[in-house]
Amino acid sequence: MWKNHPKALPFLFLSEMWERFGYYLMIGIFTLYLKDVEAGFAMTEKEASDLYGTFIALVFLTPFIGGLVADRYLGYKNSIILGGLMMGVGYFMMGIHSLTMLYVAMTLVIIGNGFFKPNISTLLGNFYDEDKYKDKKDEGYNIFYMGINVGAFICNFFGAALQILLGWHFAFMAAGLGMFIGVIVFILGTKHYGNKTDKKGIQEGDMPFSKIVLYILVPSIVFGVIGWLLKGVQSDMNLDSSIFGSDSTDAFIFACIPVIYFYGSLYFKAKVEDKRQIGALLSIFAVVILFWAVFKLNGSALTTWADRYTDREITGTTQTVFNNLKLAKEVKFTKDSTELYDASFRLQKENGKVVKTVDYPVYFRNVAEDKKPTEGATVSIWATNLSQSINPGWVIILTPLIVAFFTFLRNRKREPSTPTKIAFGLLISALSVLVMIAAVHIGGNGAEKVSVWWLVANYGIITIGELFLSPMGLSIVSKLSPKNITALMMGGWFLSTSIGNKLSGVLASMWDQYDDKINFFWVNFGLLMFATVLMFALVKNLNKVMKDHGIN
Repeated sequence: MWKNHPKALPFLFLSEMWERFGYYLMIGIFTLYLKDVEAGFAMTEKEASDLYGTFIALVFLTPFIGGLVADRYLGYKNSIILGGLMMGVGYFMMGIHSLTMLYVAMTLVIIGNGFFKPNISTLLGNFYDEDKYKDKKDEGYNIFYMGINVGAFICNFFGAALQILLGWHFAFMAAGLGMFIGVIVFILGTKHYGNKTDKKGIQEGDMPFSKIVLYILVPSIVFGVIGWLLKGVQSDMNLDSSIFGSDSTDAFIFACIPVIYFYGSLYFKAKVEDKRQIGALLSIFAVVILFWAVFKLNGSALTTWADRYTDREITGTTQTVFNNLKLAKEVKFTKDSTELYDASFRLQKENGKVVKTVDYPVYFRNVAEDKKPTEGATVSIWATNLSQSINPGWVIILTPLIVAFFTFLRNRKREPSTPTKIAFGLLISALSVLVMIAAVHIGGNGAEKVSVWWLVANYGIITIGELFLSPMGLSIVSKLSPKNITALMMGGWFLSTSIGNKLSGVLASMWDQYDDKINFFWVNFGLLMFATVLMFALVKNLNKVMKDHGIN
């Protein structure tokens, strides 16, 4: 797999694998931790989804500034190491049961990811700028993307076992340890990086960093504060009188306005020879926002689906293995039991005021009567966060097949262009939502639990879409970006991911508002189909831009 690729690829692959081990271990348990009444913060579904959406949005917003600093000042190596260390410390702190410490830890992860994520992706692309590797760029990013998902697959088993055995804090510590291993692996590969990690410095026509702070970062903070303070109409479903659903969402949307303006200005102020390339990238960034809005529901709404609506009971050999590995919990069934398995929440009125109360449904509340165990029986239930390994598991399985498929087409001169791959990725992703619509129907809208195979099928289909889109996005940014702003444009890709992630949190926070969950998934299907139509409308022009610049 490595022989036709740069020698740096295995080190970047393993470094990213361990970094994603830490990140996805943390994400896999994040909302479950927030909602835990006893050892977490007893948040409602809306509160947890909103904080989750804001967190993952900011995680992918900071690459904008991280890419800029790496391009001009720190270089890629220093930025990647600094970012990795900050994230590792943040994970270790996250399990400290204090809301203040949680926010400090989240801040470290947010800033650290800004330095790590865009720069390791950009560094990889630098190696494929050499003539002998140019036609291998898409394949290289696919291999790199598989490294991401190897880490994302294995981490949830460690997270589940450590949480069951020792508690949330030790699970978060494992995430931190994984991040530090990733940094060490990256440093070990230094001899293969050559001058590819060097900073590009300030180029002619670049906006000075002082102006970026003055015209972008400061306005973003000011706009964010304005968004937080502005109020809409209060109602039972909008207790904080927010405009877009929550104060944090308002602040985020307003804070993005100066950053979006900055990227728009790159197009209008670009040299004539760079203008079409930047315009093409900005149009792709805008479209893929809707993909991330639906895809990132895996850590919120789809985790809730796995937790509440999926049959997680295991028996036989599977039960023995999972129990021995501490990947399952045992729950005793009694008709009048008050034994808790998980906590959920409801809002009710007391003395005319809407208050949060804790409701404790047992796991068996929506198990079909003929499938409930006998009185007093104990059953094993696999840990909810293991569902987070389904998607990366599919990536590991499907990546070699997708790479082989496109290699087959390339050898016959029939490989679709990168924009065409992205368009089909959106279409395939939309089809995955139909699986969840069928699952809701089969389960009688949550009246009965359904098989985990519905989640497996949903993740399988959207993974194909993901592999057509996500690594291709990284590849096209590397191909089309003017050389002096490559990391900055990579930051733009992650900005679109950030906005999509926040929109995902907004969608997930609306979960409890949909009495009929089918309608929730129809909204997701509609968003993806709208993005698909837009992307196919852009494909012809995007292909022409690439052809005119001699890019495959």
